[in-house]
Amino acid sequence: MADFMTNYDVVKKLIGEIKPIGETNSDEDRFENLKEMIELVDDLIVDIQDVADKNVYRDEASMYRAGKYADDFLTGIVNMLNG
Repeated sequence: MADFMTNYDVVKKLIGEIKPIGETNSDEDRFENLKEMIELVDDLIVDIQDVADKNVYRDEASMYRAGKYADDFLTGIVNMLNG
């Protein structure tokens, strides 16, 4: 059976560990990785927000579906963060 890597696996492998472990040198590297991960997530959220904003009110079914899916995802994040 061939090894299969998900997009998540690829990103984790490219960026590296982000969780601090209490060792200064390792944690410095992990902090830099965390900053990279946050920058990536920010870019992805901007892309998803763009899909939501430009499509959630479209009449074309396929465009509306993408916009609604993106909007629902972002609403779910907001609700999760607000507890």
